[in-house]
Amino acid sequence: MTAMNAPRDKYYAVWIIFFIMGLGTLLPWNFFMTATMYFTARLKDPSAVLPANQTANATSAGADSRNVLEAKFDNVMTLCAMLPLLVFTCLNSFLYQRVSQKLRVFGSLVVILVIFLVTAVFVKVDMAPLPFFTITMIKIVFINSFGAILQGSLFGIAGMLPASYTTPIMSGQGLAGAFAAFAMICALASGSALQDSAFGYFITACVVVLLAIVSYLALPRLEFFQYYTDGVGSRPSDDDGKMETLKIVESPSEKAPANLLDDEAPPTVSMLHIFKQIWVIALSVCFVFTVTIGVFPAMTVAVKSTVANGGAWDVYFIPVACFLLFNVMDWAGRSLTGVCMWPGKDSFWLPVLVAMRLVFVPLFMLCNVQPRHFLPVLFSHDAWYIIIMIFFSFSNGYLSSLCMCLGPKKVAPHEAETAGAIMAFFLTLGLALGAGLSFAFQAMV
Repeated sequence: MTAMNAPRDKYYAVWIIFFIMGLGTLLPWNFFMTATMYFTARLKDPSAVLPANQTANATSAGADSRNVLEAKFDNVMTLCAMLPLLVFTCLNSFLYQRVSQKLRVFGSLVVILVIFLVTAVFVKVDMAPLPFFTITMIKIVFINSFGAILQGSLFGIAGMLPASYTTPIMSGQGLAGAFAAFAMICALASGSALQDSAFGYFITACVVVLLAIVSYLALPRLEFFQYYTDGVGSRPSDDDGKMETLKIVESPSEKAPANLLDDEAPPTVSMLHIFKQIWVIALSVCFVFTVTIGVFPAMTVAVKSTVANGGAWDVYFIPVACFLLFNVMDWAGRSLTGVCMWPGKDSFWLPVLVAMRLVFVPLFMLCNVQPRHFLPVLFSHDAWYIIIMIFFSFSNGYLSSLCMCLGPKKVAPHEAETAGAIMAFFLTLGLALGAGLSFAFQAMV
């Protein structure tokens, strides 16, 4: 059987479904992150319903006017998101063979949907700052715990398909942030109350998660998906995503996976053996996100505009120059791997480029981060911040997506799902390490 016998992905249906699933994995977290103004307003006065622009101006006035819950909200939120993400991604890596794929993916999506419905209801419920803060963090813990299971399972499934099918997941995740940032800017432009804007945020997230559920239920019905997940197809090993000749087992002496021929359980795979093959790429994706989460969003949102002078740009500076710009360029970088995969899976340039991203930590520290106590401001003009953000976000998207695409390509086809789960674990480990380092990076400014 050759590549000519492989079915086509008609209407790019599988690609689109993986894109929607990728969108569904990160959209909930991005809506929490970009709704920071709503959360901090509730922590200040849960009964107050302020116009979005007034709250933004109050927030940009400086950290001195904030209480402890407001000042530490971004750091604690990131930590409460990334640590459960790490723990449950680790559990998913070791237990995925004991829990069915459908239960992991479908169950996680349903739980995330329920949590966001509850969050939308809570928008209309008055609550004291401390209980609101506590409940919000508990919801973040739960939503990222199940999000970790969903993400790890999704990358594991993608590992069984051609390498190019990891790209729509990464691209969908990148678009999730851009979509959430755009929604926040629209809310600011409309001048609507933060309470109404937040309710719209969370209901929109519910709709997207529901769409992801419907898409996942349709996935097993598609011939292209069945061809690879039933063990008939073989993953391509070249960077162009072209299929190689497929091997059919005709003799019991050929020790191929049992599920290539029948419905028996897949062979046991050694995670240590797989890790030895992909450790460079796994540590690379870990380092990419350690650097990224170490400064974004905890430090990047603390940068103040030096050219606005109290004008409208003060309101839009962080939503546009931080959240929207980061997510658009990150999405562009992730999407580029669909047409270009350089450097290759065995090139020494990949870890070199990943290590070079460490320069962004001091670059952002030397921007106009406020308040600051130790370092001088060398890049005071807004243009410097924007230029640094463009390279920072694009490199994050491209290198992270490249690593996630190349990781499963370094192992045998029947080990690809496990390799995808291991890559997801190291991606999440990078997020958790970055969340912890964000406290130290801010203290150094």
